[in-house]
Amino acid sequence: MNELLNFLIDPLSYPFMIRGLIAVIIVGAVCAIVGTYVVLRGMAFFGDALAHAILPGVAVGYLVGGGARGPLFWWAMLTAVLASFGIGALSKGRQLKEDTAIGVIFAGMFALGIALISTTSSYTVDLTHFLFGDVLGVSRTDLLLTAIFGGFVVFAVFAFYKEFMVLSFDPVLAATMRLPAGLLHYLLLVLIAVTIVVSLQTVGIALMVAMLVTPAATAYLLTRRLPTMMLTGAAIGALSAISGLYLSFYVNIASGAAIVLVCTTFFILAFLFAPSKGVVWSYLRNRGA
Repeated sequence: MNELLNFLIDPLSYPFMIRGLIAVIIVGAVCAIVGTYVVLRGMAFFGDALAHAILPGVAVGYLVGGGARGPLFWWAMLTAVLASFGIGALSKGRQLKEDTAIGVIFAGMFALGIALISTTSSYTVDLTHFLFGDVLGVSRTDLLLTAIFGGFVVFAVFAFYKEFMVLSFDPVLAATMRLPAGLLHYLLLVLIAVTIVVSLQTVGIALMVAMLVTPAATAYLLTRRLPTMMLTGAAIGALSAISGLYLSFYVNIASGAAIVLVCTTFFILAFLFAPSKGVVWSYLRNRGA
């Protein structure tokens, strides 16, 4: 019992671990709540593209701020919002299919970011944590920004809960009710953009889409009701974040990768053993029949 207690308490003797733990709990829960709509509306590729499309903003913030982290957040936020509007506008055009439009912007913006980053000789050291996450480097200011913008995202999701639900499940009913579908769609894109920037330092650009999709997809396998799916996804996201951070501390691996691996493990278990949708139980029911 004492060994288990020491296992849990020892990492918390470091202030950076406490800040990192609070940050990953916020990020895990917020990503899962927003990710519910990403999964239900089939927007995983959009989330991945947007996560990579903010790289130019990160690069400009780095160059303008001389390596300081403060400007990186705001430039990344500005780029994410603008990219979300750009992808949304281009996807609505009839000249290209949605996935093609997203792919073009994703590749172009990511290439621009790489080009900007490569203009400084020290980019491989200074910006690696934005690609792969650096949760142990979360400062008090970073934590405050994460809490403020994460709270804004959660508030907006629940403020427009009914509208988003109707738009996700029954677009025809949304049109009948005269809901501003276009405005709500862009609002959702902005919320995804803000969520990505909030999670940037925790899991990094390369692994961002996993936190948006995997906890929500796991919850989708476990429940059929939207509110329960959101709460279950938030719990899975937070638990994965905490477990991954402890795994990172004791095994000495990248924190972002550890969090995503734990999250993926939960998904595999749900995929196999979920009561109604699990592969194992489906096989046993079919065999019994």
